[in-house]
Formats: sequence, C-alpha cells, structure tokens
Amino acid sequence: MQDALVRRARLAEAMREVLSEVLLTEVKDPRLSGVVISAVELSGDLKLARAYFSVFGDEERERQAADGLTQARGFLRRESARRMRMHNPPDIEFRRDKGFERADRIARVLDKIQGDRGPGSGVRDDQDPDSQPAAGAEHNEGDGDG
Repeated sequence: MQDALVRRARLAEAMREVLSEVLLTEVKDPRLSGVVISAVELSGDLKLARAYFSVFGDEERERQAADGLTQARGFLRRESARRMRMHNPPDIEFRRDKGFERADRIARVLDKIQGDRGPGSGVRDDQDPDSQPAAGAEHNEGDGDG
C-alpha cells in the first residue's frame, strides 16, 4: 500500500516537471506565457491528473490562461505520455492554484493590522520585549531598610 502512494507521488511530481517543461519550451500559445504548474495530483486509479496552475495578472489573464490550457490539453497529454513513456496517460484537468492569492491576502491583512496598531495599543514598535526587567529584579531605594 505504501509503495502505491510513493509511486503515485513520484508520478505526480514527474508529471508536474514534464508539464512545466513543455509549457516553457514547446507551447507557442501566447496565452500560456508565464503560466506555472505548481502541483499535480493523481487519482487513485491514475486515470485523472489535476494540474494546478498559477499566473500573474488580473481575472482576464487567468481566464485566458485557463482557456489556453484547455485548448492545449490534448497536446500536453500526448507530450507528457511520450516523455514519461506511458502507454495510458491520465486525462488532465487544469485548476487555478489559489494558494498564492490566499498568501498575498493574508499578508495584506497582517500589514493592515500592523499599520492599525497605534499609540493606544499597549505595544510600541520600538519596544524590545527582551529588555523588560525580570519580575522581582527591581530594587527600591529608600524603602526604610537601610
């Protein structure tokens, strides 16, 4: 069972590499310039490959890239089968990888939170948390014991 999982993971990574290389070197469609295959997931029976792609740009650019990938699907399937020496290559389904968008959105929210922290937040940007005196380390001058 473990061998099948390892084999599937190896095939998925090999397919990602081949698809990326073919997109970079063989495909002439201008809609596919700058498209990156970030991951490939294979179904348990190895008949379907979900290739996740990312592209920089607006929604129109994403749509163009998706249309270009859909149109080039047959070529990409044949070429990946030839390069990987597979007799029955999986069908390829392309999906937009939203991971980069989520990471960017989270970074913007964190930046906004950082910017919203003002003078009343209780934490100063120039304050080093390690420079606080330890509890009980203060000494009181003139407490009458001297």
